[in-house]
Amino acid sequence: MKSRRARPPDGGYGWVVVMSAFFIMGLTASVLKNFGLFFLDIQNHFGVPTSTTSWVTSTTIAMFHLGAPAASVLTLQFSQRVVIIVGGLLAASGMLLASLDLSLPWLYLTIGILQGLGISFSWIPANSMVSHYFVRWRPIAYAIASSGECVFAVVFSPFFQWLIEMYSWQGALLIIGGLQLNLCVCGALMRPLETVQETKDSLEGNTTVLPSKRKVIFQCSLMREPEFFLYILFAIFAAAGFFIPPLFLVPFASSLGMDKYWPASILSVLALADLAGRLICGWIANMRLWRNLQLLTMVVTLLGVVLLLLPISHNYWAIVVFASLYGFLFGCVVAIHITSIVDIVTLEGFDNGLGLFMLFRSIGGFIGPPAAGWLVDATNDYSTAFYLSGLCLISSAVFVVLVDRFVQKRKAAEAEGHQPNIQEDWEAGKVK
Repeated sequence: MKSRRARPPDGGYGWVVVMSAFFIMGLTASVLKNFGLFFLDIQNHFGVPTSTTSWVTSTTIAMFHLGAPAASVLTLQFSQRVVIIVGGLLAASGMLLASLDLSLPWLYLTIGILQGLGISFSWIPANSMVSHYFVRWRPIAYAIASSGECVFAVVFSPFFQWLIEMYSWQGALLIIGGLQLNLCVCGALMRPLETVQETKDSLEGNTTVLPSKRKVIFQCSLMREPEFFLYILFAIFAAAGFFIPPLFLVPFASSLGMDKYWPASILSVLALADLAGRLICGWIANMRLWRNLQLLTMVVTLLGVVLLLLPISHNYWAIVVFASLYGFLFGCVVAIHITSIVDIVTLEGFDNGLGLFMLFRSIGGFIGPPAAGWLVDATNDYSTAFYLSGLCLISSAVFVVLVDRFVQKRKAAEAEGHQPNIQEDWEAGKVK
């Protein structure tokens, strides 16, 4: 008797999964992206340097990534549904406890560890579900799901600023924690694909559909593959640059003498551009005009260049232009950098590959913001944070080029290896 996962429906209930993932992305990643709105208030409240405050976000990012392997293993053991519900409880608990405002180390524990793990346990299974429910429409399905981060960010930027002014940053965290309880509802909608058990009767057209039996197998052996190892290096360098701009964009705009709501509006513009980038790049990827890795190389390089140029902005409209370009290209990267893992390790290794990818990406996410904060403290200039981010992203693009070369070489070798077998099978059939 053989078992296999039911064929991805490429539609149907899969679109319910996509919409559920859409809300999960919004209630996790967009909250993290807008945490820059709390940055100055927390820094002034505790009277600490920029680099010290940035460890709150840095810890959250690190736990988001470090929790990825655990989320992958728990998904294989139980289901995406269970892990997302647990993640929702952890994320909400982190924000609710942080609102108690006991101390700065308390924020490291609550926002950093609990919120970070909650985001990881919600985000990782949601991405896994979308990838398993779609094949033909996977790029566009993932682009739609991930766009929830942008749509919510547009709303959350002015909403969070209003909450801070009305209820202080402590009260705002309390309300955000309540909103994140909705992650449990989203998790309940994530129906796992079933496993089809095939018996001898299947020759007569009969199959039995049974609940999926999962084995906890985390394939660290994927690291031995040169293309995946290089993609991990890309993840580390890219993550070091990814999380710096959202954290320092608001303080940079504020340092130019802008009113509070103007920097918040920049985040909304950035989110709209991010949304456009995800949908357009997902659509382009679905057209197969370029290989995913080729497209990823182009947009990551351009993203780095834009961040290197962003500090020349010295007024609101100039920042808006560069923030729009940054948001669009960032959206393009997000739309394809996760689905590209399937091209490297195939769908069978995707869950484990995503876990390892996120695990090692935590190195860059953990180091990037504090390093940028240290540079800002040392130079008293927010521009240095964007220079560091741009250099990290351009460096990461080099590894993607190498990954694409290895993947194409592997595919060519596999094609040559299969050719003799095809020829032999044809000749055998001809003889018969």
